[in-house]
Amino acid sequence: VAHCVAGPSAVIGASNFFELAVATAIVLFGFESGAALATVVGVLIEVPVMLSVVKIVNNTKGWYESAFSSQAS
Repeated sequence: VAHCVAGPSAVIGASNFFELAVATAIVLFGFESGAALATVVGVLIEVPVMLSVVKIVNNTKGWYESAFSSQAS
């Protein structure tokens, strides 16, 4: 997989559906529930996780490009 595809894919995969999870937990369990609290904390953790994924993907850019170029040959 090329770096230009792997990087955005990893960020999208790390951030998908947190907002939907918060809304669902609040609707099903109410504002006072532990499930709603856990999903809100999950959203707060989302940004550092995405930044970590971006850093890892950028640091391993050579791995992606070397694997991609050897497959294309």
